[in-house]
Amino acid sequence: MAEAADFQGMTPSPAHRWLRRTAALLIGAPLVAGLLSLPATTAAHAAETVGGSRTVDVSLDTLTPSAPAKGDTVTVSGTITNRGRETVTGAHVGLRMSSQLTGRTTIDSAATRTGYADGIDPAEIGGKFTKKFARLPAGISEDFSVSVPVGKLGLDDAGVYQLGVSLSGKTASVPFEQVLGIERTFLPWQPTATAKKTQLTYLWPLISSTHLTAETGSDEQQTPVFENDDLGAELAPGGRLQQLVSLGNELPVTWVIDPDLLATVNAMTESYEVKSEDGETTVAGKNQAVANRWLSDLQKAVQGRKVVALPFGDPDLASLAHRGRDVPGSLSHLQPATGVAAMTVKSILHTEPSTDFSWPVDGALDPSIVDVATSAGAHNVIARSDSLRETGGLPYTPTAARPIGGGTTAVVADARLSTAFQGDMSKAGDSTLAVQKFLAQTLAVTLQDEDKQRSIVVAPQRTPSAGQAQSMAGALRALDEQRWAQPLDLLKAAKAKPDTNATTRIPGPPSYPQSLRKQELPVKAFQDIKDTQGKLDNFQVILTAPDRVVTPFGNAINRAMSTSWRGKEQQAQEYRDGVQSYLVSLTDEVRLIQKSDATLSGRSATVPVTVQNKLLQGTENLVLRLTTTKPTRLKLDGDKTVAERPVRIAGGHSQSVKFTATANANGPVPVIAQLYTEDGTPYGRRMEFRVNVDEFTPTVMLVIAGGVLLLVLAGVRMYTQRKRAAARQAAAGAEEPGQPSDLTPDTGPESSDPPDTGEKVDR
Repeated sequence: MAEAADFQGMTPSPAHRWLRRTAALLIGAPLVAGLLSLPATTAAHAAETVGGSRTVDVSLDTLTPSAPAKGDTVTVSGTITNRGRETVTGAHVGLRMSSQLTGRTTIDSAATRTGYADGIDPAEIGGKFTKKFARLPAGISEDFSVSVPVGKLGLDDAGVYQLGVSLSGKTASVPFEQVLGIERTFLPWQPTATAKKTQLTYLWPLISSTHLTAETGSDEQQTPVFENDDLGAELAPGGRLQQLVSLGNELPVTWVIDPDLLATVNAMTESYEVKSEDGETTVAGKNQAVANRWLSDLQKAVQGRKVVALPFGDPDLASLAHRGRDVPGSLSHLQPATGVAAMTVKSILHTEPSTDFSWPVDGALDPSIVDVATSAGAHNVIARSDSLRETGGLPYTPTAARPIGGGTTAVVADARLSTAFQGDMSKAGDSTLAVQKFLAQTLAVTLQDEDKQRSIVVAPQRTPSAGQAQSMAGALRALDEQRWAQPLDLLKAAKAKPDTNATTRIPGPPSYPQSLRKQELPVKAFQDIKDTQGKLDNFQVILTAPDRVVTPFGNAINRAMSTSWRGKEQQAQEYRDGVQSYLVSLTDEVRLIQKSDATLSGRSATVPVTVQNKLLQGTENLVLRLTTTKPTRLKLDGDKTVAERPVRIAGGHSQSVKFTATANANGPVPVIAQLYTEDGTPYGRRMEFRVNVDEFTPTVMLVIAGGVLLLVLAGVRMYTQRKRAAARQAAAGAEEPGQPSDLTPDTGPESSDPPDTGEKVDR
């Protein structure tokens, strides 16, 4: 925001402002002159004093009420810890109230002070408004609580004051009272409502990292498979996402939701599987009850509230703009992701979301990011004031809405307020300081110009921790009385009347933060996504129920572009590889079965090729093409070099596709079988086998050999019979009367039993 705005009137009237500044100059000038005139040793000691002793650590855990009104009693509680080596005696905790701070930059500077400066820090309120400790041994902590009526704090005009909580005492080495530790916070003082309240829009993000894989079970229900079951801990009581829903239910916020989170939790409400540590097997998920309860609570929380749906998977717009545009087709995913987002939110939360907002990382913009952010139809881009910096010299923080041309509005979130709760908010002391500073800055914005109402937007970190969410909620609750701020939803904030002189120029590419650029997805990520999309396009055209594949893989591709992968390059690559590997394994379920070489039993024969479909659903729109590599020897389907057959197979079945082959010459002929989609795109791996062409095949030769053998056996039999007949005739001619009769033949009669074959028959 413009620094000029930081010194504008925090007090009700110009006369008061002039008097206070004059008094500050009259008091401050002698002090500064005195410090400058100190000798070198004294100046060094003064500098050391300003740094403050670090002997005692003061933790300010609670300050109630955070924004007191007239008649309230302010209670400060916390812990003091002796970090030194000596016991502190005669110690007490006291409060110190500064004069009014003027301007947002003054608040920032005051927040950086850590030590105590004698003569600069205000005196203690003292009296009974202290907490005494007789002894504080080394390494020991003690709790304290000090209560002061607001009327005793010396608060003057409405504005922001700094409240110091100090521990004073003595040690053996320094036997006089000194300030041994101090902690400071801010106290906003606005006892009555301002004439024009700042309209405050607070985004409440429900976004998580990717948990769901592209894999599903092989059952009809397509049981989803999760990479792990970690999301259950976020949804369980006390978890990050449970806290966001529970707290947001009571706050005037605008919900900003990644529909992928809803789809993922919805998948957990029924049976789901989780990958085992080996990555090869799965086990049953156990968080169905947690998921059902969380979704039910969220459905109730968003009823009647404004919900903004980001494109499905929360795609990284800056990565798409800077890296993805180099890969054709990358931007084409945004429009479908936006369409899926609207349907997902409506079907699960039963509310109509707005999809008219884009949210680049940290609200950082350049022209290419704006182009990508609006390419899916969004007319509003959520930016941040440390990117779209003020150059118009406005003396106040301008309204968030800025027209940036082409019908697009940049909704510029306040950087100070948006980053107020980053860091570790799990400690009460850190949370309290953050809440008080947030309140101080919101009041400072309002008091910059009390006659001009402005609309301010807060866009916090995308994935607040449970502690951060609790701190954010604490700050918003402190504004419930609406003395200087009132809630406004994001849709209305985007339509607010913009300030005429507010900056609308989008910064050039060199202004984009290098720290953010280093975390972007690489060009290879979008090349992988393009490759996966191509395989999916080729696969879906052969399916009878393509939605069973297109939906889970389309969502997985969107997840591969998610903002959540920033700073996780290796994990992102593993996810993309896993998606593509699983898709390839599915496409391989429809394939050709390798066949052995075939031999023609003559000049022509039928050649069968088997296609297998192991998917649950049927396949269609496939063509099996058989190609002979030596057409002079072998022709297909008459006189063709290439023959085709349409292929349609039910799920879990195989089909034998037959082709007619005609031989023109002997010899082996390599034949190639390949599946194609109907548009001529090859599908799967090709198969090669040989057709052996031989004029006399082994079967024919066997028949001929059998015939020759029969002829030989017949000739032998005829020769034997003739020889026996001739012998009988010779014996009959030589026989005379009175001579002995013929001899009995030496061969017995031919047996009628069948000859022994030598085969054993098992019965």
